[in-house]
Amino acid sequence: METKDIIFELRTKHGLSQDMLAEKVFVTRQAVSRWENGDTIPNTDTLKLLSKLFDVSINTLLGSPRKLVCQCCGMPLEDENISRETDGFFNEEYCKWCYADGHFCYSSLEELTDFLVNHMSNDHWPADQARAFFEEQLPKLNYWKRYRDLGGDKKFEAFKQQLIREFNDLHVDGMPRVQTLSFLMGGYINLEYTLPSGQKVKFLDDTATYLGNQLECEQGGGRCFGIAANMDFLLVCTYGKDGANPELVIYKKR
Repeated sequence: METKDIIFELRTKHGLSQDMLAEKVFVTRQAVSRWENGDTIPNTDTLKLLSKLFDVSINTLLGSPRKLVCQCCGMPLEDENISRETDGFFNEEYCKWCYADGHFCYSSLEELTDFLVNHMSNDHWPADQARAFFEEQLPKLNYWKRYRDLGGDKKFEAFKQQLIREFNDLHVDGMPRVQTLSFLMGGYINLEYTLPSGQKVKFLDDTATYLGNQLECEQGGGRCFGIAANMDFLLVCTYGKDGANPELVIYKKR
């Protein structure tokens, strides 16, 4: 179906006149008429309002020109499983199981891979085959491939090793040597720290992907070190169970 037919069908299905629809999305009746005649299509902002009003994706409003796939797990997306932002608008990049209520649901690529292998492997698709498939395919998705864009696996691995050296060169008292770094989602590691001035700040972006790890403090006390980095900075912090009482140790520009 074309956009003009979809808007007409949705409008009549919801019992709205052209005037009523126009009022709800802040346009004139003539604009609605032009949409339904196929003379024009709504602009991006109006498409978002129509999407929320009719509870369908913008992709659906446009006649489904794209085959949507979750850019975190690879699942094909339909209107019923597309994620939403906290304001109710669709986020057509992700499924509702990977991104919900404004937060990503997996803290690392390894965690997502383990989940998919555990839930999707079977007698016809053994776990080792499933794992090999996901380990090859998931890093190609937009959410996870940001660092791969450095220039392929070899350059990406060299970048990780450089970060590991930089973390170890900090010689943070009580922090074990860093051996590995994993993909981590900002929303899971973006702790709020209290500065000496009393100001509370966060240093990360909830929607960004970082390379990092959690390391048990060599001095005990039930605290852990958290490390995170991207191409611009290194961050080292400590915290208790479940991120309690976080303290910023180092935030260093690269």
